[in-house]
Amino acid sequence: MSIGSAAGAHRSVEAALYPNAELPPGERLRRVRLPERHRAEAGLGVLDITKWFGETTGGVKTYLLEKARYVEARPWLRHILVVPGAHDSIATGDGVRRYRLRSPLIPTQHPYRLLFSTDSVRRIVTHERPDVIEVGSPFLVPWITRRATRGLDVPLVMFFHGNFPRTICPFPERAGPMRRRVDAGVWRYVRRLTREFRVTIVASDFMASDLERHAAAATPVVKVPLGVDLDHFHPRRRADATRTRIGLGLPTDAPIAAFLGRFAREKEVDLLVRGWETIAAGTDAHLVLVGDGPARRRLQAQSRGPRISWLPYQSDREQLANLLAAIDLLISPGSIETFGLSALEAAASGTPVLSADRGGVAEQIRCSGGGALFTAGDAAALADAARALLRASHDLPRLGALARQYAEREHSWSGVFDRIVDVYRRVIA
Repeated sequence: MSIGSAAGAHRSVEAALYPNAELPPGERLRRVRLPERHRAEAGLGVLDITKWFGETTGGVKTYLLEKARYVEARPWLRHILVVPGAHDSIATGDGVRRYRLRSPLIPTQHPYRLLFSTDSVRRIVTHERPDVIEVGSPFLVPWITRRATRGLDVPLVMFFHGNFPRTICPFPERAGPMRRRVDAGVWRYVRRLTREFRVTIVASDFMASDLERHAAAATPVVKVPLGVDLDHFHPRRRADATRTRIGLGLPTDAPIAAFLGRFAREKEVDLLVRGWETIAAGTDAHLVLVGDGPARRRLQAQSRGPRISWLPYQSDREQLANLLAAIDLLISPGSIETFGLSALEAAASGTPVLSADRGGVAEQIRCSGGGALFTAGDAAALADAARALLRASHDLPRLGALARQYAEREHSWSGVFDRIVDVYRRVIA
């Protein structure tokens, strides 16, 4: 999921949802007196647990914070969030509560942490008594959750936020015998995993078709595309594009293409970095790469060609929305995206998107007409498609308008969570 997406800009939202977010720092959960809540007044309690939640993480964090905002506006709902952190803490808001459990950093996946405290999870579940639990990451957390809920009769739902088999083997049809055997083993694990859940939720046809192709879903699969804050990410911010560019040290007299996300192998940013020299030679465009991640230093060292800027992870919600409205083209090179939240945020901002022709972002572009596609995994095809779009810069506003119309039509967060709550109710029933 995208590190430069709205999740990274949600510190103010998180502070509003959890006003005492720093209480109690450094204190173990077993020493904390947990206040009782009037559960009889709440119609549905939902507990989310995942390791994909950190200070500079992206799409999953956005999804969970938007869910908390949805719950906050509906007194008949409760939301409990269990995520890893540097220390144990409990934070409460209006109808929502977040538990951070002290967890070590995963060395190769900074800033993600290894959530493994079965006893703490069971204590939280026993205290909060949720009606349903949604698990949002595929390794270790599902088994911890299953063990922690043993005998408690709480139904579990899995949300596949990431296509981790494709992360291991992006193009199995091109792989050698050894890689294909690894791929088959990973899908056997997925089949075993899905047996633990009543329903498997996915955000795109791409993820659903992979599960179907490998007969990997032992339970029903429900597709629920994610949403976007349509008021916050809005084309009206384009009127301030010049000021935004000046504030970020970007040129005001040239088209700007951008990547926003986590710099990791599965995002395939290498394709864009390799193709940029060709793009720059055929246009006067400027490239800006925004975010953080384990591959950032390596990609910076490999960067070639003129007119490239690097910006850090954008933690300011206003700044991020302004940036997405100030660029001319968002490039999403990854071909295994299960959805692509930053692409949808760009679309809502009136910015067209160039994407690989496979994955969740490609589905958005096919539905909206608000961008273009290139052959997945092909740096030359990416460069050709980007040059064509940037040379026809007069057509970019039309594509951006189509993208915005699509976002308005299909992707309000309230509609997304109405559907997910309906899934919960059917699972409970």
